[in-house]
Amino acid sequence: QVQLVESGGGSVQAGGSLRLSCAASGNTGGTYCMAWFRQVPGKEREKVAGIAGFDNTGYAASVKGRFTISRDNANNTLYLQMNSLKPEDTGMYYCAGTQSFWCPDGGPAAYIYWGQGTQVTVSS
Repeated sequence: QVQLVESGGGSVQAGGSLRLSCAASGNTGGTYCMAWFRQVPGKEREKVAGIAGFDNTGYAASVKGRFTISRDNANNTLYLQMNSLKPEDTGMYYCAGTQSFWCPDGGPAAYIYWGQGTQVTVSS
């Protein structure tokens, strides 16, 4: 089992920045694919960024160029640097992982480990 704990959420004005962190513990070996999802009330959880084996990264079109996903393997921590934040970035952000070298194409159901979420609110 892998436990994930997010931190770093908060309230910022549009144009501001936040860095989310996700601390992983437990049996993390083999959990190469890690991702950040966000969810707003009434909508499906959507993937905003993922990092796979060889640290290959991918981003949703809506955040590309503004968000950067990275990880510190020595400290088992995943990050999401969010710059130029917009009100539409508001939501609950979840850290997720799965036992796969490459990140699956599927949605949330493809991930087996989840954190409890951290709220990001961007005001205009």
